[in-house]
Amino acid sequence: MEKKNDIIRIALIGPESTAKSTLSEALAKHYDTVWVKEHAREYLSRLQSKYTLTDILTIAKEQLELEKNALKKANKIIFADTELIISKVWCEDVFNVCPDWISQNIQAHKYDLYLLTYPDLLWEADPLRENPNRRIYFYDLYEKELKAIQANYSIIKGEQDQRVKNCISSIDLFLY
Repeated sequence: MEKKNDIIRIALIGPESTAKSTLSEALAKHYDTVWVKEHAREYLSRLQSKYTLTDILTIAKEQLELEKNALKKANKIIFADTELIISKVWCEDVFNVCPDWISQNIQAHKYDLYLLTYPDLLWEADPLRENPNRRIYFYDLYEKELKAIQANYSIIKGEQDQRVKNCISSIDLFLY
């Protein structure tokens, strides 16, 4: 993504149940800044039916708007609990197509650093999660997409506190 006001943008990307939300919150606290929650969770929990391609496009656009608003409160760094590559991969997996808007905006909204969460944590069931047996598959797709845009990224492994420490080490290495 284009930097605004010299804010470093860091996105967490990875398969379901790999602690992206937990990490985003912990990292924002560690760096005394803000994080943007995954809007899809709130949006999908309100739906009374199965989500559609239009829903995913709406979620993606609203996610970027939430991030834009959060930038005003950010202190040097902002953490995004999700980003457009996840929307692209999800659309392609579920609907075999991705809206042009999502594909076109991935490069335009490229982050300074991506933290790619490896699926080495136990699966935690959740009504919104769909793929307990395909996490490596999605991990590989996300890494392929990051390479395609020549993104700066670090692979994040480990359990609980070690996972947070690994994120901090990757961020500090990137920053300094």
